[in-house]
Amino acid sequence: MEQHRAVVVGAGIGGLTAAVALHRRGWEVTVLERAADLAPVGAGIGLAPNAQRALDVVGLGDRVRALSAWQGDGGIRTPGGRWLARTDAAAAAARFGGPLVLLHRATLVEILTSALPEGVLRTGVTATVTDPGDDHRRARLTVSGGGTGARSEMEAELVLAADGIHSATRRALFPDHPGPRYSGSTSWRVVVPAPERAFAPHETWGAGKVWGSQPLKGGRVYAYAMAVAPAGAHAPDDERAELLRLFGDWHRPVPEILAGVAPDRILRHDVHHLPDPLPAFHRGRVALLGDAAHAMMPSLGQGGNQAVEDAVVLAHHARSAPDFLPSRALAAYTADRLPRTSALVRKAARTGAITMLSARPAVALRTTLVSAVCRFGPGLALRGFDGICDWRPPVEAVGTARGATPRRVS
Repeated sequence: MEQHRAVVVGAGIGGLTAAVALHRRGWEVTVLERAADLAPVGAGIGLAPNAQRALDVVGLGDRVRALSAWQGDGGIRTPGGRWLARTDAAAAAARFGGPLVLLHRATLVEILTSALPEGVLRTGVTATVTDPGDDHRRARLTVSGGGTGARSEMEAELVLAADGIHSATRRALFPDHPGPRYSGSTSWRVVVPAPERAFAPHETWGAGKVWGSQPLKGGRVYAYAMAVAPAGAHAPDDERAELLRLFGDWHRPVPEILAGVAPDRILRHDVHHLPDPLPAFHRGRVALLGDAAHAMMPSLGQGGNQAVEDAVVLAHHARSAPDFLPSRALAAYTADRLPRTSALVRKAARTGAITMLSARPAVALRTTLVSAVCRFGPGLALRGFDGICDWRPPVEAVGTARGATPRRVS
């Protein structure tokens, strides 16, 4: 039986998961990545139970959990250190069928790439979709780079565009879509050695500023921060000095973490999202996934998780080669994913607006309300993730879902 070819444009978390899932379906897969290597600096990722169940589908969930830190009890704090809300990790795990786990993105990338055959991944390559194809003709791409600089043409029965929030493929498929919008905030991410004294995982809300500290395995900490800022702003000296100005007088362990940060190990990115949903996540034989399809603010911690969901749902609809009909398969993918992710984009924007409040009266009111909710309705925060973290992969999923109970996507 002739293998059909799938080309994945972009080797982020969603693109690599899709490549693994399609490979397990029997597709011949090629992954094209613009960057010269896949070594992310200073970035961690939290995987909620919904994404872990998706990774179970491709046989990688147990390995991810073994290499991850399981989030313990923590909560939300003020810059002075007062706890506004406490989280119960056991209650969350019981409600959603498992814990939140945290690991370095480089670890997750290594797990995913190790599940692919040699030669599948090509780095330093730029790929442009020149024809999305249809049920009767293959999609076509122009490829350049890869060390030679030469341009070549590729054809594929399926193209998956996981090329990020500024996706060139999305612009080509939907030229009238307004594209990403700046959220009004910039972000920083670091991974550093853990301070000597242990601490509880926390997110701290200030006036127009947020800091989070999450322990990782191996004596490391993943820390992230956001602050209201003009688009494209840069520190006048270096980013560590900027973080010290913004967060240096906050409660421990923030000062200890900042003391261990090297300026060249800090990632800073403006936060963009896609508040206007796309009309579809596909055209012809080309499908969008992850940030290319539904970039959201990080306030729910679901961006990467939704990309992993996308990958296994798309592979579920991309039946083995003889049965693959793009118009039917990709329309089903859009029908499953567009309503769910559009709702999460909206919810993440609402939550982000609350966390980034900067006016003093609004911040004071937020503090009062969060404290009251924690005191009188501690389960409300968990209920806010109902329908998100309890998601399960579709029936007849690819691979073996050890420990999972697949059911139809709702």
